[in-house]
Amino acid sequence: MYRLIKPLFFQFDPEKVHHFVVKQLKWFNDHFPMGKTILRSSFDVNIKGLEREVFGIKFRNPVGLAAGFDKNGEYIEALSNLGFGFIEVGTVTPLPQPGNDAPRMFRLQDDSAIINRMGFNNKGVDTLAERLRLLKAKDKSIVIGGNIGKNKNTPNEDAVSDYIKCFDRLFDVVDYFVVNVSSPNTPGLRELQEKAPLMNLLNTLQQRNLTHSLQRPILLKIAPDLTNEQLDDIVEIVLETGIAGVIATNTTIDKSGLNSPAELKAEAGGLSGKPLTTRSTEVIRYISTKSKKAFPIIGVGGIHSPQDAKDKLEAGASLVQLYTGFIYEGPGIVKRICKELV
Repeated sequence: MYRLIKPLFFQFDPEKVHHFVVKQLKWFNDHFPMGKTILRSSFDVNIKGLEREVFGIKFRNPVGLAAGFDKNGEYIEALSNLGFGFIEVGTVTPLPQPGNDAPRMFRLQDDSAIINRMGFNNKGVDTLAERLRLLKAKDKSIVIGGNIGKNKNTPNEDAVSDYIKCFDRLFDVVDYFVVNVSSPNTPGLRELQEKAPLMNLLNTLQQRNLTHSLQRPILLKIAPDLTNEQLDDIVEIVLETGIAGVIATNTTIDKSGLNSPAELKAEAGGLSGKPLTTRSTEVIRYISTKSKKAFPIIGVGGIHSPQDAKDKLEAGASLVQLYTGFIYEGPGIVKRICKELV
């Protein structure tokens, strides 16, 4: 079915199609007679052999939805019925912000890729927290990650306060946190990946975490464009701060080797999809080897097939996440991956 309708969807603006599709999915899930049952019977996977326990959380399967797809937590229930073992919402910032000017998302169909420069567009942490509170009151079974960032107008020297605000506000309504300092679409954000500011940020959040009787796992999402020396620093920082693990990787700014037209390749923003497959797996393998598997890794970047997911798990990932592959391959990819992993 998806193969038939994808060419139609791909005729229209990617961001507008995204909003249209997820709204229709939510309506079908919430209001269509037997909608939830139809989605679950078609896409859901409920096989005991797929269960994983990672950083103290039980996942019904290891295939999750990456941050960015449902920034404001509006479609979690419907998306979970497509078979995902966990859903990551955000990136969310303390205050609402519109993000960068449109158009800001571009399909590179010749490369099975997407370039986006969304810029942390979201409705703010208060809106997300309230929505998650209502969802958790109704259904605690869905594992939800909260991906947190800073507002565009917050200078880097004050960035820690933005992350603290998001951390505190979401603490009771998410199962784990992801610190996003690796998006290329907020000016200066990647400077926070440098060793000194990153140590300060993660130490601050971890110390705040330890004040609670029950801590939330904190993960760091890193860019694929880091050098091996920078990855060595990441491993050292994770071990020293005691955070739970790493998500590898975010989008890349490397546009080399693409087959798409020059005007598309020239678009500013982060590149995701198949061109990222190999590099993200290399980063996973490097970190896993360097750390001697001392902490879990969630692998994301260019997963378009069951084999792509297997490669990341074999490289050292404990879980994987989809985004661009989900768009290009359709919702059936979750079930296909899970069945191959059994």
